[in-house]
Amino acid sequence: MANDQGSAEDEPPSLLWGLDPVFSAYARLYIKDILQMRESRQVPGIYFYKNHPLFQVDVLGTVVYKREREDFYCYGVDDSTGVINCLCWKDEKWRNQGDSVRGSSHGGVFNVEEQLRKLCEAQRIGCMLEIGDLLRVRGSLKTSREQREIMASSFYKVSDPVMDVQIARMLDMPQLYRDCYNKPFQVPCGELEAGTTDAGGPSNIQSLLGQSVCILKEFLKEKEESTSVGPSFPTQVKNLLKETLKLLQREGEIFRKVLSPDELYHVTEQDKDLLAAIRDVIREDSKREKYAEKGCHILHVLSSVRQRYSRNLSREALEVALKFLECNSDIISTTDSHYTVL
Repeated sequence: MANDQGSAEDEPPSLLWGLDPVFSAYARLYIKDILQMRESRQVPGIYFYKNHPLFQVDVLGTVVYKREREDFYCYGVDDSTGVINCLCWKDEKWRNQGDSVRGSSHGGVFNVEEQLRKLCEAQRIGCMLEIGDLLRVRGSLKTSREQREIMASSFYKVSDPVMDVQIARMLDMPQLYRDCYNKPFQVPCGELEAGTTDAGGPSNIQSLLGQSVCILKEFLKEKEESTSVGPSFPTQVKNLLKETLKLLQREGEIFRKVLSPDELYHVTEQDKDLLAAIRDVIREDSKREKYAEKGCHILHVLSSVRQRYSRNLSREALEVALKFLECNSDIISTTDSHYTVL
């Protein structure tokens, strides 16, 4: 089982995690290290290798066990350092092979439908692995029933008859550890500049928040020993805080349940009432014939939760909450836009 020793004080502040390149990358770690990483005490679903925050990994290994369910495969992947469970979701079209077009070529005429069917079949076979096959998986980490797992965002069978792919990875991994993972994450406060990342992504949020912290620190150094955050607090600092909140709100990390003068914000992933309302909508409506096959569409969930909980809930906040619930296995996505319960 993973090593959960440590406290939030041992971790870099969550506001600065986006400044670490490892945070937004698929970390190519040995499975034994993935299994031993401790989960963050600040944000569930984030793990630490040394002091590097991460939630996505890239694994290559041999399939040592396999279980198949209606919607996904469960593969045990062994890279010779350890074995980890990988949940690999089936593509919806592969579960309906009986409905595939069964055209054929006649008289040497190129049949587009037949070739498309063959391509889909080749893709399906490439994602159906047996024990002993080499599998590459990319996905996010989760802990379920005290076991570390990978929720695959992409996976495929690797053809490696002369082991050149495995050898190349074996040579690359020690250098990655030496040059990146084993070097401590250090926050370059004095070097932060506005606009260094693309707007709209998670790393942009973290960079702006990191910049805000550093600017506030520099400001406080120039003031007296004590500073009151009251009417006399500088306008530029207040504006900086407002802009930070606006950005977090645009990204769905926070939201305002009620529009009132006190500007009270709710943290999306920590609002238990919101999460419960979303679960209830999906659980109840997935039983209806209209949503029985694929589950509830995200726009339907948004409309229903707005009626039940808050008319001010944004789609961005809903998407953050849905991702959080899925990572905790409360719901599952059947397509990019449909959700149901386990």
